[in-house]
Amino acid sequence: QVQLVESGGGLVQPGGSLRLSCATSGFPFSRYSMNWYRQAPGKEREWVARISVGGSTDYPNSVKGRFTMSRDNAKNTVYLQMNSLKADDTAVYYCNTRSVFGSDYWGQGTQVTVSS
Repeated sequence: QVQLVESGGGLVQPGGSLRLSCATSGFPFSRYSMNWYRQAPGKEREWVARISVGGSTDYPNSVKGRFTMSRDNAKNTVYLQMNSLKADDTAVYYCNTRSVFGSDYWGQGTQVTVSS
């Protein structure tokens, strides 16, 4: 059974930092690329980071230079380091992977609120 469990969200002031974690189980983690998405109230879910099996990363312009995704294959965990946070980064952040059959798996999400 595939499980993705996010943690690390919280309330942070503008300009601050947070590190999110996504612990996984139930699939061969080291063989799968992983993603982070976010969804703000009233908005569609938005992709924010991807890491390949080999560790290459990709980001949309909205977070490039501020967010860094990494993985630890020994711990079956991915991370999202978020720096220089803005109010627009406020959202529920979700961990995601897709199986070879095209099925998407999601965690329960972790709330990030950027506010003074």
